[in-house]
Amino acid sequence: MSTLDVDGLIDDPDTRVIVCCGSGGVGKTTTAAAIAVRAAERGRTAVVLTIDPARRLAQALGLAELGNVPRKVTVPGFDPKGELSAMMLDMRRTFDDMVRAHAGPKRAEEVLANPFYRTISSSFSGTQEYMAMEKLGQLVAAGTWDLIVVDTPPSRSALDFLDAPQRLSTALDGRMIKLLTGPARAGGWGIRKVVSAGFGLFAKAVSTIVGGQLLADASAFVQAFDGMFGGFRERARRTYELLRSSGTAFVVVAAPEPDALREAGYFVQRLASESMPLAGLVVNRTHPVLATLPAPKALGAAANLEATGNAPLAAAVLRLHADRVALAQRENRLVARFTKAHPAVAQIHVPAMAADVHDLAGLRHIGNRLTHTP
Repeated sequence: MSTLDVDGLIDDPDTRVIVCCGSGGVGKTTTAAAIAVRAAERGRTAVVLTIDPARRLAQALGLAELGNVPRKVTVPGFDPKGELSAMMLDMRRTFDDMVRAHAGPKRAEEVLANPFYRTISSSFSGTQEYMAMEKLGQLVAAGTWDLIVVDTPPSRSALDFLDAPQRLSTALDGRMIKLLTGPARAGGWGIRKVVSAGFGLFAKAVSTIVGGQLLADASAFVQAFDGMFGGFRERARRTYELLRSSGTAFVVVAAPEPDALREAGYFVQRLASESMPLAGLVVNRTHPVLATLPAPKALGAAANLEATGNAPLAAAVLRLHADRVALAQRENRLVARFTKAHPAVAQIHVPAMAADVHDLAGLRHIGNRLTHTP
């Protein structure tokens, strides 16, 4: 097993996009922010895109809030060689902006005012993942930053981020669109058939719209939106190719827990099957033990102290040490199992911090731990 060289990744001018991915609750947002801070301090003009609903990134960067456009980070004590900007994805606003950018003014207003659009733009399964990809494409096209760090959505599966462009592109194409765009020719039969046949695309959205109004809104939406379908497909294709390019690096983040490492393993396999560039794995929030006293000896010594009634505090410390050793051994076994299955994947282990990261100093500390810097 090799060591993941985060500084080497950051310092390589050919690295243009770093995607931090993994299952929910493993520290993707903190990792992405720490990488971006470190990159700016090492001379890169970086922007970090987060899809984190808790808004922790804004707090850690000393900002009151983040919006749907990048904001330069200027806080006391932060004077990087390069530059850092940050933003948080607003899914609905990104969708609205995309409609305005790729449709004429009249058609855009028709789409934005349509009740059917307002429903699917906020509740269609996969919209958040697709809009994250859309925003990534916009940031690359702007050419303002030489490094873009992406914190992927907290999906049920980390694979959703990869699937979103192709899934939405496919959904807005083919047989279903032909049915929806031909209501006049079919006397409304096309839409009714889509709804009654139980197509999955709008299952969540249509639950909030009923009866004839659904059919009218859906028909008006598709007719107004029709000219944009080709643009969806083309942008999805370009974003997918961007993710496969040599300038992109995927960093998989996992906690030393069975589910998180299992998800990381699936993602590693998927990246390999799609020929996407994997930089390595960050095993986050580990609990290494520096002392060499084995757990059984610690427990035995604690029992002896308790039996004599002497040094109760020392006995408690010995029991805590034994618990910590057991936890570290469990984590090591889980990571060893992952390593055996994926021996070529570079790793870096980041010890757990005593408290949540809430400021720039905490992000710097995480960055140091990502690179084993004192």
